[in-house]
Amino acid sequence: MLMVPFMTYILGTQQVAPDLAVKMAIATSMATIVFTSISSVRAHHRRGAVRWDIVRRLAPGIVLGGLGASLGVFALLKGAFLAIFFALFVSFSATQMFLDKKPAPTRHLPGAAGQVAAGGVIGFLSGLVGAGGGFVSVPFMTWCNVPIHNAVASSAALGFPIALANVLGYVISGQHISGLPAASLGYIWLPALAVIAACSVFTAPLGAKAAHKLPVRQLKRVFASLLFALAAYMFYKGVVQ
Repeated sequence: MLMVPFMTYILGTQQVAPDLAVKMAIATSMATIVFTSISSVRAHHRRGAVRWDIVRRLAPGIVLGGLGASLGVFALLKGAFLAIFFALFVSFSATQMFLDKKPAPTRHLPGAAGQVAAGGVIGFLSGLVGAGGGFVSVPFMTWCNVPIHNAVASSAALGFPIALANVLGYVISGQHISGLPAASLGYIWLPALAVIAACSVFTAPLGAKAAHKLPVRQLKRVFASLLFALAAYMFYKGVVQ
């Protein structure tokens, strides 16, 4: 959610058309999750927090939903629509974070078919906004009475299939797009992917350490305020295109 607006701006400075810049920013942001999710999953797995039974049931739907978004719908939609959709999605997530809203646990996880369907929705939405799915999968799992630490850990594990399926779709659907900058693989801009993936390896532990020392509620509100500003920028980009 942080990367997409900044990458949209940077791609614009590289003379990439606004419509294409939004799509490439979303796709490249998703590609970074392939790398960052691996270290995250290892950390959660060592603590025994990942509910692998839930991951196995949600993953097939996530892959199908992600491929449906990145292979089909993503290529058909205009970048302006995606920018506005991204802004609305981020604004909703920021509001939930700012108010520290948590869904009331009122039920249990659905059966296998229901979890596949839920995974499809998570993968599809993630493919449209370039996010790892945590802002959808964590509320869904906690709503179904999964303890929050298990929900967060399992969401991290789901980030890998979400990213992998969507990246495959972005690469295939972007093969014949004109106006791509140099060193692009479909909709993915490889220089940005390399820099962000490399830097995140070093900075993520610093962020995790700081998060444990800072007051959580205030930290959430600062982050939510930043998300509101970034959502406003993406809404502006969508409207002026």
